[in-house]
Formats: sequence, structure tokens, C-alpha cells
Amino acid sequence: MVMIDFINMAAATSITIGTSPANLVSNPIQPAWILAGKPVARLELLSSSADGTASTYFWDCTAGRFNWFYSFDETFHILEGEVILKYPSGSSHRVVAGDTVFFPAGSSAEWTVDRYVRKLAFCRTPIPGYLTFARQMVRRVKRALLGSGKEAGSGLL
Repeated sequence: MVMIDFINMAAATSITIGTSPANLVSNPIQPAWILAGKPVARLELLSSSADGTASTYFWDCTAGRFNWFYSFDETFHILEGEVILKYPSGSSHRVVAGDTVFFPAGSSAEWTVDRYVRKLAFCRTPIPGYLTFARQMVRRVKRALLGSGKEAGSGLL
């Protein structure tokens, strides 16, 4: 029988705080996706989860019109500029600085950037249902062993 010591289980962490100049690198849009103009996209990886399923980026892009197909969940917050998003239904929405948008994996949109847009993007690769179920079981076992008090942790796993 395998025993898991949830009480003493800890992950090595590295907490980073600070402000530094952006270190954006080229992130070309796939040529087949570009519909008009010559948009230039860049990104900077800010963080990545230990399991590789989540990451956070700064991303920016110059003027152009292009399709974007999401193979992961993405929540983004516009920091500067604006974009017109045209959905497969044909409806459009102008997204400006201060707006937040969520695209689930498998969705798509046509982006029209008139001048420039900069966003903070939170990306997450959805995990298969059987792994979600396994995670839920681990959480239940953890709660049963530790209780629901403060020492049980955040409940994220």
C-alpha cells in the first residue's frame, strides 16, 4: 500500500516580483491566417506552471487583419490599443484597453488591429476528463486526511 504524506508534501517555489523592461521576441502569425496587412506580433513569457498546462504572456501586434485559432483556453486583458474581434457567427465586438476576453480551446476569431494592441494573456491547456476526475479524487482524499481547516491548503489540488 502506498502512503502519501500530504502534510509534509511541498513544492519548491520561486516567487518573482519586480518590474523590468519588456523583453518581447518575435511571434510570427501563421502566414495562412493573415488576411490583410503585415501584422508583426511579439510575446514575452512571464510565467509557466510546473505541469506545463498554464502560462502567462505579454503579447503585442501591429496593424493587420488575421484569423486566430485557439488550441488552448485563453483569457486576455487588453493593456493598450484596441482590436475588433469578428466571431464565426459574423458578429463583431470592439475590445479596448481595460477589456477582458475569454476564448475556449477550439474557438476562433478574426482580429482587426487598426494600429497596435498589447495584451496580458493567461493561457491554459485543458486537461482530459479522466485526469480532472483523478484530481478531484486526490482533493477528496486530501480533505478527508487533513480536514477542511487552514492546514488543508488552498484546495486547488
